[in-house]
Amino acid sequence: MARMAAIALLLIASATAAPAAEKDKARVCLSKSEQKAAISNGQAVTLAQAIRSIRGSVRGRGAREVVNAQLCREEKGLVYLLTVLARDGKVTHMTVDATSGKVVDAL
Repeated sequence: MARMAAIALLLIASATAAPAAEKDKARVCLSKSEQKAAISNGQAVTLAQAIRSIRGSVRGRGAREVVNAQLCREEKGLVYLLTVLARDGKVTHMTVDATSGKVVDAL
């Protein structure tokens, strides 16, 4: 029950949070069909590969659950924007380079 409440709060917070304006202008998120094309053309790793790459990057928080994921095009290329909920309730926003599958940023 507490986990569901935490997820609900997370979704509300992420829906109302305003990302930095300069990043929004330079970022365009792909539709489902564009995502499939990018993955099949080898321009991006699969979401499963991106999730595997974050498993070891947030240490000491136990199991993590990806509650939101987007594949977006930025000036530097394709990135996965992931919202991750740790077992301890902490929320982390992670950016994974979609070409290499490596974690670029974690906030």
